[in-house]
Amino acid sequence: MSSGKDEEKPVQGEDPMKRLAELEAAYLGEKQKADSFLNQLKYAQADIENLRKQMQRRVDEEVERWRSHLLLQLLPVVEELDLAIESAGEADGSQLLQGVKIIRKKLGRILEREGVSPIEALGKPFDPNLHEAVMEVKEPEKEDGVVVEEVRKGYLLRGRVLRPSMVKVARNPVSRKVEEVSR
Repeated sequence: MSSGKDEEKPVQGEDPMKRLAELEAAYLGEKQKADSFLNQLKYAQADIENLRKQMQRRVDEEVERWRSHLLLQLLPVVEELDLAIESAGEADGSQLLQGVKIIRKKLGRILEREGVSPIEALGKPFDPNLHEAVMEVKEPEKEDGVVVEEVRKGYLLRGRVLRPSMVKVARNPVSRKVEEVSR
């Protein structure tokens, strides 16, 4: 009785060893195809994972770019508040001055939370990565190349320059002459 399935029956006169060899060859061929498909699947999965990581990096970079853009727009507001505080003076103690100070403090905390920190420039050696020199000033009592005045404050965003400091740099004619003589 047949179970309804197609069963292969050996053909009369067929060598069972030959048939076994054919079946083994067919099995090996199918196994190679399956292994090939499995490898292709693994490569496709790796490609998808790499693409996901690349897209996440791009999204993170875009978020950082927009954050920088926003923070650059906030910096002049902070600086204008600083100027208002300076010009109002401490002597009169007006409520306006106190209000401006409170606003400035809040803005400062927002910037700090976002990773913004001021670049310390005054008295430091000029660094073209952090500073933008707007003027050289003859200063015989200062060391050559030292920042003597900060025209506009610079800021870092998580250790990267958001905006360089605009500075005036000391030029000491005496130290330059000493350098030339020592050469």
